[in-house]
Amino acid sequence: MLAADTPAPPRSGRRTGLLMTVTGLVGWFASFQLTVIDWRVLKDPAYQPLCDVSPVVGCGSAMSSPQGNLFGFPNMLLGLSAFAVVAVLGVAVLSGTRLSRWLWLALNAGALTAVVFVHWLMQVSLFELNRICPYCAAVWAVTIALFWYVTLHNLRDGVIPVPPRARGALRLVLETHWMLLGAWYGLIATLFLTRFWSYWSTLL
Repeated sequence: MLAADTPAPPRSGRRTGLLMTVTGLVGWFASFQLTVIDWRVLKDPAYQPLCDVSPVVGCGSAMSSPQGNLFGFPNMLLGLSAFAVVAVLGVAVLSGTRLSRWLWLALNAGALTAVVFVHWLMQVSLFELNRICPYCAAVWAVTIALFWYVTLHNLRDGVIPVPPRARGALRLVLETHWMLLGAWYGLIATLFLTRFWSYWSTLL
């Protein structure tokens, strides 16, 4: 539930709201582009998406695969709805609205489910489709950032209880949050770099 007419959130809360707004908008835009491409391919199977730029980088095969329609409909439709909600909640937090504890927990649970899902899609991309979808990669990136910072927000503000013994570790994580996130992205980038090195090396 949203509590209206409350004081402006603290600086850390505004940062979280800004991140939610940005990740929601970027994720929604990427999902929208994938939806448009999927619609055009359905109308004309010979259509070549602009994102299909090489044997390794492309969207078409990812969307037409069974994994791209895991629940019986295109995965990007999930993104359209979920990222829209995230962006709206982010704007609400930026405007000073305080979200209830259950809403923060629901957002965290949704972000956790999404981050597990996108990591599964990454391994599908790496080892089954053997292609990188640029718009999918954008969704992966913002989903990781959303999960990371919503989780840290909830731990810092007590939405998720932290045992006394773990508070020192939490302080360390909060102080190095950007380095840990960078390491997370770096590991993923290394996996994609090494998996397709035979292709990347031809571009050097």
